[in-house]
Amino acid sequence: MHGYIHRFAEKALIRAVNRAPVTVILGPRQCGKSTLVKEFIKAHKRPTVYLDLQDRTHRRMLEEPELFFQEHQDDLICLDEIQLAPELFSILRSEVDKNRRPGRFLILGSASRDLIRQTSESLAGRITLLDLTPFLFSEIESVAQTSQFWLRGGFPDSLLANNLEDSFDWRMDFVRTFLERDIPQLGFSIPVKVMERLWLLIAHIHGQVLNLSKLSDAADISVPSLRKYLGILESTFMIRVLRPYKANLKKRLIRSPKIYIRDTGILHSLLHIETWDDLLAHPVRGFSWEGLGIEQIITLMPRWEPSFLQTSNGAEIDLVLERGNRKRVFEFKASKAPKLKPGFWALTESLQPEMAVVVAPVDAPYVYNQNVIVENLGPLTKKLID
Repeated sequence: MHGYIHRFAEKALIRAVNRAPVTVILGPRQCGKSTLVKEFIKAHKRPTVYLDLQDRTHRRMLEEPELFFQEHQDDLICLDEIQLAPELFSILRSEVDKNRRPGRFLILGSASRDLIRQTSESLAGRITLLDLTPFLFSEIESVAQTSQFWLRGGFPDSLLANNLEDSFDWRMDFVRTFLERDIPQLGFSIPVKVMERLWLLIAHIHGQVLNLSKLSDAADISVPSLRKYLGILESTFMIRVLRPYKANLKKRLIRSPKIYIRDTGILHSLLHIETWDDLLAHPVRGFSWEGLGIEQIITLMPRWEPSFLQTSNGAEIDLVLERGNRKRVFEFKASKAPKLKPGFWALTESLQPEMAVVVAPVDAPYVYNQNVIVENLGPLTKKLID
């Protein structure tokens, strides 16, 4: 058994609760939102009322929400799974307008577009939004090796399972529950088989440029329906759609986005990759490593704008991060002896980044060439905490 593992988001949570009347934590189901908040409450010993809106008894406590909030106006009120009671947002606004002290409400939700829209419109100027992902490698490297983290992904119950079989079974159950229960609970009426087929197709094109027409044909759905379903998967943190680099480099650039399954453990379960040997032998291995690194880096550097850069003749950089005039570039190679193509050097010369890193499973960092560093994911993420 593992004790509580500290999260990167803890400091941001403390700042948010001390600053804003309402703090909203959004993230996929089972990523550790409730555990984070319960540890926060325990550590800070402030009067708190915690309601899980999946619990019928807790829901009944809010049948007269104004009376409940008035009774607990001096407490921190935590509402978990808020997407199950969207009608509360307008009441929360009224309550906050009566009393705007910091730390009145702490709201948790498995994100949806409707939830984010309700939050931003009803509580504009009154809230701080925080995203929580599954574990980052920098959070768990003391209890898990890179290979274990890569294979199982970052969801706590998958990563920390007693054995590989239990981990794989948990992820398969997660996928089934997401399709059969979570999507309907969010208010979407989509046949389970359709979404299941689409999710599997996305796994097969993980890390590749998205062709909407080809994907809609393969999934046997219209392009408008495909856009809607991709939006649902993106807003529930299941996939990442990485936009292409937009600046003018006087080169013909790919203008379509890339698509990734955000958690490598979920990706591997969809593709029935159960063991380390399965992963090493699978064609998705390189793209899987790329997706793993992209998620870690983007999460650790939230103030930087992410994109990828690819030209029509095949030159590419997997991840470009921009912040004002500053640029950092990352290339991902699932090899202990990574090799870079000439196109990478040409694009790097055009961008003139302040940092260029090849992220590879190497034993020790080294300088590749022209100020490009090769480094493993663990040591790199320690340096990138923003």
